[in-house]
Amino acid sequence: MYKRFLIIFLTIISLLIITNHASADEDTPFPLKFNFAIEKSDNPKDIAPAFQLMIIFTLITLAPALLTMVTCFTRIAVILSFMKNALKMGQQPSNQIIIGLSLFLTFYIMAPVGEKINNDALTPYLEEQITQKQALDVTVKHLRTFMFKYAKKKDIALFVNIAKMEKPNTRDDIPTHILIPAYIISELKTAFQIGFLLFLPFLVIDMVVASILLSMGMIVLPPITISTPFKVLLFVMVDGWNLIVSSITLGF
Repeated sequence: MYKRFLIIFLTIISLLIITNHASADEDTPFPLKFNFAIEKSDNPKDIAPAFQLMIIFTLITLAPALLTMVTCFTRIAVILSFMKNALKMGQQPSNQIIIGLSLFLTFYIMAPVGEKINNDALTPYLEEQITQKQALDVTVKHLRTFMFKYAKKKDIALFVNIAKMEKPNTRDDIPTHILIPAYIISELKTAFQIGFLLFLPFLVIDMVVASILLSMGMIVLPPITISTPFKVLLFVMVDGWNLIVSSITLGF
């Protein structure tokens, strides 16, 4: 579900970028006409429009995997899913809302990393100050720095042992294909720990309501029917969404 939402979102953004680029040039007619031709160019800005579209759609295809693997999206989505299951309100909030909130929180948290990549890799590359390979290396370096902050040493050691590598002396000795899965399982562990803590107060409410109904002899009445309004009331009184979002963002 989140992949479909992300593809639609990125497609809209791509079309808006192309439309704005076309409207900015008064001599450019709309709709645009693309000529599919490949010509040699030493200027990165002279990429053919057809090739630009191909790059955009390639990035759209890879975006869900990249978003899940090298950003904070995994932790946020799992925590919000735990919160939804703890409330036991069925489809409220819907999966689209959970994924959408996770997506925009990811953009917010990853903004400093994106700014560094733009300043140190993308802008110098477009200005022909560095090569494409150097720009890619700088981008990977910033993402690795972010992942190293939250990847646990135990998880990194696990994949190093699985790959039968020599013990790395520095972070630079750890390959990216080892760091990414270690970062993912570290994020999953952190998300499950936070989700467990979120479950506890709502579990207490369910137990109290079930005990009261059992003592009153109301065995047929499902406890969830009575406990759900109390859980929603508790969540609203403590301003739950504000607390959860602030805790997630401060955790990074």
